[in-house]
Amino acid sequence: MHINLDDYRPQDYRPCVGIAVFNQDGHVWLGKRFGQDGPYCWQMPQGGIDAGEVPDQAAARELYEETGISPDMVTPLGEIKDWLYYNFPEGYTPKNGRDWHGQRQRWFAFRFNGDDNQINLQAHGEQEFSDWKWHPLSDVTNLIIPFKRHVYDTITVKFEHFAQPVN
Repeated sequence: MHINLDDYRPQDYRPCVGIAVFNQDGHVWLGKRFGQDGPYCWQMPQGGIDAGEVPDQAAARELYEETGISPDMVTPLGEIKDWLYYNFPEGYTPKNGRDWHGQRQRWFAFRFNGDDNQINLQAHGEQEFSDWKWHPLSDVTNLIIPFKRHVYDTITVKFEHFAQPVN
């Protein structure tokens, strides 16, 4: 699904970041959204950009808060410079209560250099994910809630060259 940016006003969309973390095998980190079950409960870390933050700072903060992965455990690989937009489905209420139409996200890719036992889903206190796994990037879209899938399709194309094993 292609979104025509001429149809969207950025101020109607919550500014956010998304983070794709690749392990040494070229698989990407996925978290199971806390309190949710079913086939579409997985996603990559993401979250809002706080006032005064720039996107790469927000990406480092969100990655740590949601996974316990700190900046010293990753190597930056790249980013998608354009904002990726998605709309919330009808009847969806964002958790922050503001009347956003959806989110606009800047996406960053990192290589995880740590050990899996360093991942801590409770690093920040408010737990976003109940479980996590490494998964092939090529199959991620099938696990994502449908209204975000077109964003994940873009991520898959833009970041596919990071989804290779590291020698």
